[in-house]
Amino acid sequence: MAQPGQDAKFFQRGKIEEFRTELQAAETKDKKYVKRKTVLKKIVANITMGNDMSPLFTDVVQCLGTPLLEIKKMVYLFLVSYGRLKPDQIHLVIPNFLQDCGDRNPLIRALAIRTMSYIPIPVVTDALSENLRHCLKDRDAYVRKTAAICVAKLYTADPRRAEKGGFVEMLRDLMLDSNATVVANAVAALSEIGDRQDGVIFRLNLTTANKLLAALGESSEWGQIYILDSLLRYVPERHEDAETMAERIIVQLQHANSAVVLTTIKVLLYIMNYMENRRLIDYCCKKMGPPLVTLLSSGPEVQYVALRNILLIIQRRPAVLKNDVKVFFCKYNDPIYVKLAKLEIMYRLARAENATEVLAELQEYASEVDVDFVRKAVRSIGRLAIKVEAAADRCIQALLDLIETKVTYVVQEAVIVTKDIFRRYPGKYEGIIPTLCENLDALDEPESKAAMVWILGQFGNRIDNADELLDDLLYTFLDESVEVQLALLTAAVKLFIYKSKSDKTKELVHKVLKWATEDVDNPDLRDRGFMYWRMLAINPTVAGEIVLAEKPAITTDSDRMDRGALDQLLLHTGTLGSIYHKNPETFIRNSTGKALVDSPALNAHSRAVLVSLPRVQLPHTVVSVPGPGPSEPKVQAPSPLPELKPVPPTLDSTPTGSPSPVAPISREAGDNSSDQDDDVDPPAAGAQDPYSNLEGAFGNYLADEPRPMKGGRHNDDDLLF
Repeated sequence: MAQPGQDAKFFQRGKIEEFRTELQAAETKDKKYVKRKTVLKKIVANITMGNDMSPLFTDVVQCLGTPLLEIKKMVYLFLVSYGRLKPDQIHLVIPNFLQDCGDRNPLIRALAIRTMSYIPIPVVTDALSENLRHCLKDRDAYVRKTAAICVAKLYTADPRRAEKGGFVEMLRDLMLDSNATVVANAVAALSEIGDRQDGVIFRLNLTTANKLLAALGESSEWGQIYILDSLLRYVPERHEDAETMAERIIVQLQHANSAVVLTTIKVLLYIMNYMENRRLIDYCCKKMGPPLVTLLSSGPEVQYVALRNILLIIQRRPAVLKNDVKVFFCKYNDPIYVKLAKLEIMYRLARAENATEVLAELQEYASEVDVDFVRKAVRSIGRLAIKVEAAADRCIQALLDLIETKVTYVVQEAVIVTKDIFRRYPGKYEGIIPTLCENLDALDEPESKAAMVWILGQFGNRIDNADELLDDLLYTFLDESVEVQLALLTAAVKLFIYKSKSDKTKELVHKVLKWATEDVDNPDLRDRGFMYWRMLAINPTVAGEIVLAEKPAITTDSDRMDRGALDQLLLHTGTLGSIYHKNPETFIRNSTGKALVDSPALNAHSRAVLVSLPRVQLPHTVVSVPGPGPSEPKVQAPSPLPELKPVPPTLDSTPTGSPSPVAPISREAGDNSSDQDDDVDPPAAGAQDPYSNLEGAFGNYLADEPRPMKGGRHNDDDLLF
């Protein structure tokens, strides 16, 4: 075996003719195949560097008859790279494939079957099918585990052949193999097939799930990830089953691999929806905290992944990290993306007990040099005041101190959040308005300027020179953004209602309404101008009641993610979906969605917010039979039925006669308290919903709606039914 670093000399760009000449010369006087091995190493090195070596196809293929394993590996690597590009020459390799599939050496058998699966050409797929069937039952575990992955590749190339050939059922049998690696690969292959929109539906029953858990301890790290991930396809029918499974997998939280830890947390969060024992749920939450904190000691990239997942987890299970807010305090050398993620989590974990510490930390961040980070810190101080009423006074004082710094972007962010604080605590902090008005000239961004204009209009009766300040802002009305123009229009109308006897306010409102209705192209602004003008002209008193109507105090509910969507996103913990906070089917083509499945064990709070997955749109299957068909008796149908479309085949590990673990999913009323646990009674299903009967609004256009089959045999052990 070559020593490490000795093959670096082969990574030099070579010419096709030189390699061809060397291969031809190596056919003579090369008993130990040293020359041939050297040339093939150069060719593989050039492939690695991105150089096109496909013209050497016929020359390299001739080396396949060499009995040396190292040479076979390099030739097969060449075929993996260029086999699909040479469909007219690939038949030259088929005899060697068939010969190697029957070789005594299990490494060669596995190498041959794996290479064939990488070449999705009909002639190779034909040769692969029968040999793959034998390899799935091979006496050697290495060959079986390789063949399991090959089934997934065959399914990608030709789904019909894989289903008709019974390969998916053979994969299901491999899940009960005595070798843990074979089990993990079979689960990985079935998961990949089940994640396709046109794939089989891969489900587990309790017996199979327990056997997979038994293989968990003997599997490699990636095998454990595949097995744990497959447990999301098991739907507990009883609370006891879910609790037993949680107790068995919670030990995986101590694993050194961060991917195993995140996958274990994902499974625990899923199973907790089917658990009833409150003490065990609290114990699981307590055990999930330390592993998540440990992930923050990794590199910045892993930290960011962990932080984005933590942000989802604490919205659903706030007890996991409720006492660990200090862990998320930013370090001086953290990248900006890590700092911003930590800042959001600090706000989520803020409570009356730790508000003082969080506020002090946010004040420190507000003096940093990074503008984006400072803006987010100042805005977080305002959000903290809205969220924790006990800390509102200190937050207001902190914002006033920041305004005194006269830093432009700090002042603008402070004005924006102060507007929200006024709405959260009406009549409590209006004494700081003069301080805000002193910094009017520092506002040059649309959002901050619109916030200040709203304050001037809303509290125009308390600001003596409100008309003068508003007049100054109106000089640039036609040049402002739509957001500021809308705020100026509304503020002018409010000020006129407050001071209807003032000639100055009459002049202001007339000027603004004229601009809004005659000189502006934006339809929203123009329509609002006409609406205000008509109301003021017909009945100013009613206009005052409408424009100055008491507004509800704002809350932090808008910061919370919809509970149903949150439960759905938590099924993708540790994946790209948890980083983007989007379901994978929205940005990955042909990806299938995941959602909680209803069962008798599902707790009522989760059932109330179940998300129904969209139906898969399959193409029409047209069957054409030549010749006249048999005459059928004409029967008057009572009502037209929607056309039935083919549904995906189903792979189920449920024994014959057992009820299917999948129950219908219904969409019900949403939930606003998404950061609370399952101790709140769910709302009544469909209670007073004005849109509850819209499902039939389009008649029979839902032609792909699935209907129950009648009169047929239903066997859950069958792959196709």
